Amino acid sequence: MAAISSTGIGSGLDVKSIVSQLVALEKQPLVNLKTQAATVQTKISAYGQIKSMISALSDAASSLASVTGWNAVSVKSSDSAFVSASAVGGTSPTAFSVEVSALAKAKSTTSAAISPPGSTVGAGKLSLTLGSGASVSLTISPSDTVANVASAIHGAGAGVTATVLTDATGDRLLLRSTATGVAAGFTLAVTEDLDGNTGDALGLSRLVAGSTTTQAGVDAAATVNGIAVTSATNTFASSVAGVTFVAQKVTTAPIEITIAKDNTQVSANIDAFVKAYNDINGLLADATKYDSTNKTAGLLQGDSSALSLQSSLRAALQSVTTGSTVFSRLADVGITQQRGGDLVVDSAKLTSAMGNMDELKNLFRNTGGGSADGIAVKMKSLTTSLLSSSGFFTTKTYSLQKALDSNTKEQDRVGARATVLETSLTRRYSALDAQMASLNALNAYISQQVTSWNKSTG
Repeated sequence: MAAISSTGIGSGLDVKSIVSQLVALEKQPLVNLKTQAATVQTKISAYGQIKSMISALSDAASSLASVTGWNAVSVKSSDSAFVSASAVGGTSPTAFSVEVSALAKAKSTTSAAISPPGSTVGAGKLSLTLGSGASVSLTISPSDTVANVASAIHGAGAGVTATVLTDATGDRLLLRSTATGVAAGFTLAVTEDLDGNTGDALGLSRLVAGSTTTQAGVDAAATVNGIAVTSATNTFASSVAGVTFVAQKVTTAPIEITIAKDNTQVSANIDAFVKAYNDINGLLADATKYDSTNKTAGLLQGDSSALSLQSSLRAALQSVTTGSTVFSRLADVGITQQRGGDLVVDSAKLTSAMGNMDELKNLFRNTGGGSADGIAVKMKSLTTSLLSSSGFFTTKTYSLQKALDSNTKEQDRVGARATVLETSLTRRYSALDAQMASLNALNAYISQQVTSWNKSTG
């Protein structure tokens, strides 16, 4: 592109300003295009926020559409410092007493001292066998020390940890089961290369001969309503159906465990559903409204996609279900829609409806299909469809992105046309400037000649 550094000198015209203004007129569409692009980008962000809220609504609907959302139970221990407990959803209400007579312990042993510290233990084979029958064989070389043996046991994954304790008498091999209980106990056997005698205190057999069991493997022992039960760990996961209790200490008196239906979780799930719906409803209402007082339109005012989404959500919420013989719509249990679309909960009416929990559950999660589907099931189906890879948000985002790409290309075209025009105008005005300069020079020459002629003839 030609520069306009000296144009206008010969003609007296402000050519640079003229060209600049004409190019600015050519670029005028860029103002609208950039405004449009900013609006589209804002819409993309807005739909991203809406999608996030729909996802939250979908999660809330899932809690009410799933069995586990209605099977919550509360678990109480009369003293959790001695026995704590938990229960899976759907566990039948019950109560029982627990007394703990022994806690689970891991087996541990210590070998006789190998002296002097750091000396070799002798060649041969070690065999570690767990109470369950699993066995690991380790080859010990003539140069191995107690530390080497401990490292080999660790590396073998034999279900036993090994530690070296060094005192004034030498190195001792400390072994401990990685798990508690009788079945996790172990035995250590030796095949010695030195003399084949595993009963003496020479060579590798020193790791077995003279070893001491410092703690035997012990199963946890308890009674449930007086019936004896045991566990390899302090956790009793299968003694009482649906309930897991953990022995924390040996008891001095029976500990009472109580399992009860927990309606507070159902109430919390309903509150979460109402909040999630109100969040998305509020956003859509603000985005699609027209403020007649300030004469301003919301970002999505008149956007058919947003209006369609709003309508679909309200239709699912206001639908009637035949899945319950008592409740057919949300209003029947105290959940009503106010002006503007937000939901409010009549706590007293909802609490009363919880007195018939089976029918309340059917109102939300019945899966009979069609009109028999519960309200939460219908909302979950709708939100799943909206969020799918080929659903509403994918399609809408693609459409907006396509519009943004088209806008960018149009901006590039306008910019290119302006550049071509600037080059053309600069060339033409430069030529005009040169011609004007030539004419001005000719005019000055003629004037000079006329003045000279007048003087010579005066």
